[in-house]
Amino acid sequence: MEKSAFDIPNLENSTHLTFSQVLRFRRSCRGFLETPVPDQMITSVLEDAKLAPSNCNTQPWETHIVSGNKLKELSEAFLRENNAERFSPDFSFDLGDYHGRYQQRHFNLGKAMYEGFGVERDNKEGRREVSDLNYKFFNAPHLAIPFMPSFGDNVRVGGDIGMYGQTFLLSLTAHGLAGIPQTSLGFFAGVIREILNVPGELKMLFGISFGYADPDAPGNSFKLGRDPITSSVTFHQ
Repeated sequence: MEKSAFDIPNLENSTHLTFSQVLRFRRSCRGFLETPVPDQMITSVLEDAKLAPSNCNTQPWETHIVSGNKLKELSEAFLRENNAERFSPDFSFDLGDYHGRYQQRHFNLGKAMYEGFGVERDNKEGRREVSDLNYKFFNAPHLAIPFMPSFGDNVRVGGDIGMYGQTFLLSLTAHGLAGIPQTSLGFFAGVIREILNVPGELKMLFGISFGYADPDAPGNSFKLGRDPITSSVTFHQ
C-alpha cells in the first residue's frame, strides 16, 4: 500500500480553517508523537467540546484527562486485563452483531490497518501486537474519557456523549492536533473507574487518545473514504 502522510493543517501559516476543512482534515490517528500538548491548548479544546448539543441541555459529560504516570498505569492495567481476558464493560458490544454493508466496512478497516502495519492475515502474533497498540493509546501522551450518568435505557445520553466526543475531535483538528475515539477501552470501564477513582454511577462508552500526529507512523499510512450520500440518504418531498 502506498504510504500517504497524515494531513494536519499548518496553523503557523493559517490560524483559521473553514468547517469543511476541519471535517476533511479530521481522521482517526493511529500513531502519535510523545510531545505533550500544552495545558492551555487542552483547556481550549475542552471549552469547545462543552458547547456540544445535548438532550434538554442536560450536558451529561464528566470528562477525565489522563496523562503522564497515570496514563502509563492505565496502559499497564489494560494490557494485563486483556491478556487475562478479564473484562468489565458497562455496555455490551459484539463485532459479530454487524451484518451486511456495516460488516463489510468493518472488514475493510481491519484489512487496511493490518496492511498498513505490514502484518499478514495469518500472522497471529503480529496482529496481537497491533491490537495491543489500542491499550498503549498508539503512543498518545493524553487520553480523554467522557463518563456519563445512567438515565433510562441510556440511548439519549449515549447520543449526547457521542456529540460531545465528535465536537472534541473536531476541536483537536482545528488546533492542529489529532485524536482517535476508542470503544476498545470501554471493555475495561471497571478498571478505569478504580484507577481514576470515578464513582460507580458514572458509565463509560469510549475514550479519546490525543496529541500530535506522527505522520511516519505505520498506523497513519492508510486512509479510508466514505460512501456517497446516495447510499445512506433518502429525500422526501
